[in-house]
Amino acid sequence: MKRRRKDLKQAAESEQEECQSIAQVVSLGDSDQIQPPPNKKEEEDICEYLLQNFDLDHVMEILMRFPLTSLTRFKCVSKRWSSLISSRYFCILLYTTVTRQQPRLCMCLKDDGGHRVLLSISSPSRGNTSFVVVEQDLSIPGMGGFFLNVVRGLMCFSRRKKARIYNPSTKQLLTLPAIKSDIVAQQGQTKHHPRYYIGHDPVSDQYKLVCTVAISSLLPRLGNLKSEHWVFALEAGGSWKKVVPLENYRHHAPSTEGRSTSGSVVRYMAWPDNYNCVVVSFDIRSEQLTIIPVPREIHLDEVVPAVTMMADLIEYGGKIAIFYHTNLKDEGSADLWVLEDTGKSEWSKKTLVLQPCQRHLVEDIELIVKGTTQDGKVILAPVEMHSRFYILYYNLQSNDLRKVEIKGVPDSWFDKECYFDLNSMDKSESFIYLET
Repeated sequence: MKRRRKDLKQAAESEQEECQSIAQVVSLGDSDQIQPPPNKKEEEDICEYLLQNFDLDHVMEILMRFPLTSLTRFKCVSKRWSSLISSRYFCILLYTTVTRQQPRLCMCLKDDGGHRVLLSISSPSRGNTSFVVVEQDLSIPGMGGFFLNVVRGLMCFSRRKKARIYNPSTKQLLTLPAIKSDIVAQQGQTKHHPRYYIGHDPVSDQYKLVCTVAISSLLPRLGNLKSEHWVFALEAGGSWKKVVPLENYRHHAPSTEGRSTSGSVVRYMAWPDNYNCVVVSFDIRSEQLTIIPVPREIHLDEVVPAVTMMADLIEYGGKIAIFYHTNLKDEGSADLWVLEDTGKSEWSKKTLVLQPCQRHLVEDIELIVKGTTQDGKVILAPVEMHSRFYILYYNLQSNDLRKVEIKGVPDSWFDKECYFDLNSMDKSESFIYLET
């Protein structure tokens, strides 16, 4: 760590950029959050004053007290200043500081006409937990679809079967090249739907995209199903590379929901046929796939295809779990299946029954899981949400369900048919520069 800091100091100090004389001395005070100055000239003066009067360690400590919006503006002061704020070392420092905070939610809406909006939503405040508020519109033209995969401040969309990486803080959008799928070329199938997932390896500090391509000759049923997997490292000169599956590999179609990213492992639920499901794990570091069978008890009904059951992948106590909520709207109950032993595929089951006074929150409403909070609460949202926007927080420990209204959604999105997705996003790692 000391060596990296020393290297960063030498790199920053070697830059001979246009440094202007300080026009005023700014008192930093003792507050945890420095308020941004009122105009650009004062911002430039602060930046140059810091570089001229503090060593690099103190400069970075001071910078971490500023709001992210101010840091984004500070990058425009000079190349030297932009290089410092964009450095991976500073991003890591910022990440370790900000991840102690509750991550914000991002909501993406898309209507039948293809119009999209990406909204940043505040976390529930301590004083009032009955609503959250739209903080910012993060949309840009050409952003992409509406299924969100988010890792350390980077978002992954798909549009026209190509993956797009979006940094909402810098407004940088990167489109990756199309995958030249072998199974699509062999079988002449054009109607395939690649699923993209983004992950991060903290050891090598490397971001990678994982893509599963699945086709079936008997869609929408899963007959003659074939699938393959590709990985793309987000680095200069990166390209798609095909992943060779292990011996226990089964061809499968990824579920639209049920995705999870923990550390350097991307997981998602998938269907090898119409009446079975599995959990697929992809290790970002080793680039190995693992298939974990799901308990047969979850999908005993062979009349209703497995792909229609309400089951989603979550984390529970640091373990893989499946939140099976098919009976939630009719009976007020849900099953929690926890993977106790990955090697032996051993699962434990816990049945949750809602309190009678909370049954009205789920009656006759189709719900889907949209991840979990830092403290383990399951985030539920209605499948159709257009007249009112809200989410539900389900505390699995206390068996308590809480409704939280989303305020500040633009009026144009009310009373219209729209698709939506929700995901948590850390307020961190937002200055990484994407290049391939």
